[in-house]
Order: sequence, then C-alpha cells, then structure tokens
Amino acid sequence: MHNLLTLPLLFGLGTTELIIIVVVILLLFGGKKIPELMRGIGKGVKSFKDGMNEIDNDIKDNNDKPKKNP
Repeated sequence: MHNLLTLPLLFGLGTTELIIIVVVILLLFGGKKIPELMRGIGKGVKSFKDGMNEIDNDIKDNNDKPKKNP
C-alpha cells in the first residue's frame, strides 16, 4: 500500500506540497476572501467555456452551410 505523502497527485505534486500551497493561500488571502476568490475563478472559467462553445458552434454552423461558387 502506498503512503499518502509519496502518492503523486496533480502535476507531480505530492500531498505535502499541496498542503503547503493551501496554507500559503490561506495566509495570503485569509479565510474570508477565499470563497470570493473561488467564485471569481469559477465565473472566469464558465465565461471561458461559454466563449469556447460559441466559437465551436460558429465553426460547425459555417461547415454546415453549402458553399457558393462565384
């Protein structure tokens, strides 16, 4: 069985590194600002996904239209 501290997680980071990152974020932003920060990040990601879907739909619509010969 693997030890949790040696189990690689996201981007090759271990549990210890992730805990240190979370503690630093808590110290920098404080407990009250983190939900606001996460909400802003969530809105940004949603906006990005909506934009990507819109571009994808535009590309599909242009490919579905018959091409005109000059």
